[in-house]
Amino acid sequence: MRVMVIVKANEASEAGTLPSSELLEAMGRFNEELVAAGIMLSGDGLKPSSTGIRVHFDGAERTVTDGPFAETKELIAGFWIWEVASMEDAVAWVKRCPNPHEGPSDIEIRPFYTLEDFGEMVTPEIRERDARMRAAIQSE
Repeated sequence: MRVMVIVKANEASEAGTLPSSELLEAMGRFNEELVAAGIMLSGDGLKPSSTGIRVHFDGAERTVTDGPFAETKELIAGFWIWEVASMEDAVAWVKRCPNPHEGPSDIEIRPFYTLEDFGEMVTPEIRERDARMRAAIQSE
């Protein structure tokens, strides 16, 4: 099962406070363990929301808003994409993770949808398009 592991932002990460070299080293070692275990597919830290932009959709209208965004507990400071056997496996790996911030931190684990989750709504044409898209991504 593929999951996104989301490191929630806090006031320090939103202020642009960079991690210490000790934390960078610890995260590097943890990432090496994930890669060696064949779990990590991708991952990165994100700059503060002050460097970001949101696009709000309402029907055909689009509204663009520059960051920063107010609710830090709802913002993301970084992420991983993992391939794990189960949610329990993902939780076990997250428990081994170095604390991503000074003080309290939150990491959220969310499974990705698969085509099978959509059942009969997935037509053969949708399945073909999905297979072509995934093959194109893999070849890049």
